[in-house]
Amino acid sequence: MTKARSSLISVDATPYYHCVSRCVRRSFLCGYDDKSQQSYEHRREWIEKRLLALAKAFCIDICAYAIMSNHYHVVLHINTEKVKRLPPYQIVERWLTFHQGPALVQRFMQGDKLSDAETERCSEIIEVWRERLISISWFMRLLNQHIASEANREDKCTGHFWEGRFKSQALLDEKALAAAMAYVDLNPVRAAMAETPETSEHTSVKARIESLKKAEITAAHLFPFAGNPRQDMPDGIPFRLMDYLTLVDWTGRQIRDDKRGNIDNTQPSLLERLGFDSENWLSTCTCIELGSMIGTESSLKAALPDLHRKRLSGLRLPER
Repeated sequence: MTKARSSLISVDATPYYHCVSRCVRRSFLCGYDDKSQQSYEHRREWIEKRLLALAKAFCIDICAYAIMSNHYHVVLHINTEKVKRLPPYQIVERWLTFHQGPALVQRFMQGDKLSDAETERCSEIIEVWRERLISISWFMRLLNQHIASEANREDKCTGHFWEGRFKSQALLDEKALAAAMAYVDLNPVRAAMAETPETSEHTSVKARIESLKKAEITAAHLFPFAGNPRQDMPDGIPFRLMDYLTLVDWTGRQIRDDKRGNIDNTQPSLLERLGFDSENWLSTCTCIELGSMIGTESSLKAALPDLHRKRLSGLRLPER
């Protein structure tokens, strides 16, 4: 049975979510269809470009993404502190990147004199848009509607392009976040589409590695790594980039040792810090799409009230 979004997404439970959308048609979302001998590779760029453009406008950060042949994965972070800091005119500018605004808001942006009633109404509209800029549902809607429209136009057909609404999973703690990100970034390796993370086209891990080679702080429009958690930590993913890349490389070798060589018995520091042993970590990374919540048992229990749920269900990760 389909669950209400309120039981799947709540920023009070966690700001991190793993989302997946799958194509409904037999024709490919991306990639090459051997049956029709037609290439859809260019559509990967459509999705990647739209995804990053939405991240620039919304106060929703992209932690990880991978664009596959008939589906895509994305790990998102709802940045409530960022949206609170934005002045009204910036909220309008961001929202109007993808929408037509009413005449009243256009007048506000032009600096026209408004009556008290018009000012109040304008403020109400802007506050609605402020809430939408941290809505994963709106974010995914604008992504999927655009891709469906472009694909239908190219295929010269109408009808549903996606299976249905996107699937989302709450990532309730650091373990869940690290596992989901590694799972997403390793999708092309696991599907034998690429031999290594650095050769995985249209993934966040490749983008991060490319920016690292250029000595850039972070890849464009991706949520940066902020380092180990501490009180004065800047806004970002709560581990170090090099730890994460080591983790991804180690995990990839274990899951696809036939492609990546021998198993490396040296665990990366992030793996040790999160308290995983090899067996538990690999089990998590191969079963990450099971359930609508991911976290330790204590994290799952703590999130139940915020997600309006009573039953303890989801993928349980080991405690420390």
